Amino acid sequence: MVNFMWALFAAFSTVAQAGTIVWDGTFNNFNTVADFDKWSWANQVGTYQWYIHGSNPTSRYLALDPSYKNPAHTNERHGLKMTIDSTATWNSNMERAELIPQTTANLGTGQMYYHFSIKRSNTNAPDSTLEHQIMFFESHFTELKYGVGSRPTNLVWMIGGQERWSTDFTADTWFNFAYDINFSASTVGLWASTGGNPLVKVVNNMAASTSTNSADFHVGVLRIVNTPPPEDWYVSGVYIESGTITTTIGNGSTTPGTTSDGTTAQPPTTTAVPPTATAPATTTTATGPQQTQWGQCGGTGYTGPTSCVSPYTCNAVSPPYYYQCQ
Repeated sequence: MVNFMWALFAAFSTVAQAGTIVWDGTFNNFNTVADFDKWSWANQVGTYQWYIHGSNPTSRYLALDPSYKNPAHTNERHGLKMTIDSTATWNSNMERAELIPQTTANLGTGQMYYHFSIKRSNTNAPDSTLEHQIMFFESHFTELKYGVGSRPTNLVWMIGGQERWSTDFTADTWFNFAYDINFSASTVGLWASTGGNPLVKVVNNMAASTSTNSADFHVGVLRIVNTPPPEDWYVSGVYIESGTITTTIGNGSTTPGTTSDGTTAQPPTTTAVPPTATAPATTTTATGPQQTQWGQCGGTGYTGPTSCVSPYTCNAVSPPYYYQCQ
């Protein structure tokens, strides 16, 4: 029943359309992790800059394997496992392993969609008591975080440090995202799905201080506190496109709602946080002002307004998880 509801949500999204890929961040051009070491400031080759990491060999922090990719990304040969631990320090006491796009393309003009898929497992699981910054820009105008807020076990999407959406970061489930960035209008929105399900728009574009020099998108993770236990993060399906968004995940051939090990996965229980709302609590009772167009007006854990300003009405987008003023 839950998978049906997620499929119903997908039906409301924009149909899949192929945009123009301006930077391909898949790991197909890397046969072994030693290939990442071919890049240097004196020899800037390949699709990634690899300098934000610890002092140990690259093989301590990066690993390639077909089992590390989202199986829906059928165009990929393998995915990437990124490991951070107490040795993974760079210019600070924070643990970090991050790849930076190496490209001559302009990744900060017009309408851009920054795609990626991430996963965790129960082995070397991320510590939810510590703040993590994931897939972020240098200015942090948008990013994912983990280990923050009222629900630290959630993946939290932020604009300018403010929570706008979150989902339970369950183990062994691939979470697919696309940052919808309009650099001309200075807005950013979010598309998301799990497994092989097509992306759906979960947060409409909102004002943000959008800017990039095309070399400050961090494909990786930063843990604020340096502690010994290692953490493994899995990355797949990285690319940036312009024009219209591609909503399919690979060829979409995996069974919707399944994880990489073939077990059934639940769709993400998401919480969209409108600009004036506080973090979600445990009730759907509405009080206070009416919600504006495209704002959340109901759903599991939602506590904000459940009526909409005229002429909009509160519609079930993904019941019982998410209702929106439309």
